[in-house]
Amino acid sequence: MSGLYGDTADLTYQRAGFGAPVRRGTRPAIVVVDLTRGFTEDSYPSGTDLTGVVAATTRLIEAGRPAEVPVIFTAIAYAEAEASGDSVTWLQKAPGLRVLREGSDAVAIDPRLPRRPGRDPLMVKKGASAFFGTHLAAALTGLGCDTVLVCGATTSGCVRATAVDAVQSGFPVLVPRECVGDRAAGPADAALFDIQAKYGDVIGLADAVGYLGSLSAPTASPGSRRARP
Repeated sequence: MSGLYGDTADLTYQRAGFGAPVRRGTRPAIVVVDLTRGFTEDSYPSGTDLTGVVAATTRLIEAGRPAEVPVIFTAIAYAEAEASGDSVTWLQKAPGLRVLREGSDAVAIDPRLPRRPGRDPLMVKKGASAFFGTHLAAALTGLGCDTVLVCGATTSGCVRATAVDAVQSGFPVLVPRECVGDRAAGPADAALFDIQAKYGDVIGLADAVGYLGSLSAPTASPGSRRARP
């Protein structure tokens, strides 16, 4: 991310002691944040065309399959009473999200993604972070994960919030830049700069694919089974 906001900003953060690389573990998980049709298709007021992000995330997921890298999907979905009322404070600030109603096409995972129903968990959330109000941290711990690759939408909103909560939950964070998307470039660039400086490593897709390709499939001891969320 060097040079995103000019040399002065980069040097200021370096002098402050930010931007050190994170440790990459041997048992990562991929967390796909809110790549639902309501975010990946521009026909929805909450969405934009994220075809490239979906394709890059698909490549990342497929790169992790040989090593059995866990993939966890999230979706924002509100009950009818939540979407139409004032009980959810966030919806008062962002009423465009009211379209994300339980059971609607807007909250369906983008069908172009290689999700395996019954094997790749889906966690429904009400807020920005994939950790807030969910059992994601417990699920990652139960799976023995030591690193989180965060993909999804939007970069400046739910992706950034998830990256912050991931590191606060004790997980090193990697964000493949091709695997995240937003409605506008300015907020996205600012969020990636912030993540790189303080919370995780913003890396290229090729780097992320190479990392996953270097892993071996986990071995289970006789008679044991890995926990599933």
